[in-house]
Amino acid sequence: MEISKSHFKIIEHLLPVQKGNVKIPDIQIINAILYVAEHGCKWRGLPERFGKWYSIYMRANRWAKKGVLDHVFVILQGADVVNIQVDTISLDSTAVKVHPDGAGAFKKNGPQSIGKSRAGWTTKIHMVAADDKTAVITFALSPGQSRDAPEGRSLLETLENCGWEGAKVLMDKAYEGDETRQLVLDLGMIPVFPPKVNRINPWKYDRKIYKKRNEVERLFRRLKGFRRIFSRFNKLDAVFRFFINFSLIADRMISVDRP
Repeated sequence: MEISKSHFKIIEHLLPVQKGNVKIPDIQIINAILYVAEHGCKWRGLPERFGKWYSIYMRANRWAKKGVLDHVFVILQGADVVNIQVDTISLDSTAVKVHPDGAGAFKKNGPQSIGKSRAGWTTKIHMVAADDKTAVITFALSPGQSRDAPEGRSLLETLENCGWEGAKVLMDKAYEGDETRQLVLDLGMIPVFPPKVNRINPWKYDRKIYKKRNEVERLFRRLKGFRRIFSRFNKLDAVFRFFINFSLIADRMISVDRP
């Protein structure tokens, strides 16, 4: 998988201008990062056709620390959300196993959303996506043992005054609590999720609309096609977010050709 020149033009103007004697163009850097993200190899394992691995690593590291791809993600996905009619929003999370290379040295050099759950050392990716299959609105990281509902409410709170009153918010039973349901109502949206079996007064929900929640599940499936997302090799959240943002951007650009 490689980003074509036509795809690269979508983000070229959003990347920082390189100073000095730059031998490796940005499109080559992008495709080198894509190779690492897709195959999960170490930077030293990059094929020679991409250029010196250390030069690629250093530029990618600078971009990660400066939040370059965070900015690109916000611009691209913000444009997507503006250009679509938001009728439904999906909130969900997925767990990512932490590779031994990503464990240890906690609390050093920056936040590390890594925690021990029943599956071992894991990180959770919490995501809000619009009903267009490529429009990720926002995402966050948390340690693997954290509960979904509080993290989900934090993401939903960022949607205040977004002008999406009346949109349906699709969630699974992990977000079933009264607090989450009330927050959605306070935002002017409609919660759509099944009540737990032990609810004294269970509510009815639109089962047909609820089936659309599989779109965010398919999005997670595509993201985990990138080995750097399927397993977390990075200690710092900033670097792991870099690969998540990059994978989302690559998925966004490649989706232009997806039927």
